[in-house]
Amino acid sequence: MSTLVVATLKSNSSSPPAFQNTSGTEIGTLCRAWVNFNGTGTVAIRAQFNVSSITDNGVGDYTVNFTTAITDANYSMVATVGRTTGNDFNMMAALYAGTPFTSSSARFGTKVSTQAGQEDSPNCCVAIFR
Repeated sequence: MSTLVVATLKSNSSSPPAFQNTSGTEIGTLCRAWVNFNGTGTVAIRAQFNVSSITDNGVGDYTVNFTTAITDANYSMVATVGRTTGNDFNMMAALYAGTPFTSSSARFGTKVSTQAGQEDSPNCCVAIFR
């Protein structure tokens, strides 16, 4: 086994580097975008990579906008959300029904699973993989 130690890894195209096994089959890629933001009041990004902004579409309804578009809309979004008060830890994020991903953005909603309506979340974290 070998260890590669580098300060910078660059792709030879506009796509991120792909990881391959010894036979040349792709076995993974890097995270294409991620963001940690406060989804209450005026939405505020705490930290991000490849995210230009968050659109607040209404209570518990957000769109993550990418700085550089993803190759296509066939990616996976992982989202975690949470509250800072109360004893209900069943807050969840879900894709917005009828709103497909696009190469430039992903929309999702948040709510407490034991309540009927959507709720803004002070702790939203989203990662995009393709």
